[in-house]
Amino acid sequence: MIGKEQLMNILLAPHVTEKTSLAMQNHNQYAFRVRRTATKPQIRAAVELMFEVKVAGVQVVNEPGKARRFGKTPGRTQDWKKAYVSLAAGQTIDLEAKPKA
Repeated sequence: MIGKEQLMNILLAPHVTEKTSLAMQNHNQYAFRVRRTATKPQIRAAVELMFEVKVAGVQVVNEPGKARRFGKTPGRTQDWKKAYVSLAAGQTIDLEAKPKA
């Protein structure tokens, strides 16, 4: 079993775009940028721990990095993982809430 401290490091940031905003409104899904080593059960546990909500399902997308140039040198940005988290009916996450100090 993974500890609470490790679970809190699974979610890196909310991923808010036009597509994820529509998913939020229409399907009660939230998107998060997560660690590349994270599994679906770990993501579910992390969201339930951090936001105190009931997760209905998790879908994961591995996003490939993009080719970029750094001066003359061609390079590549890092690959990353995105998780779409579906919540149970009546559950919401307030992404704009300020953390309690």
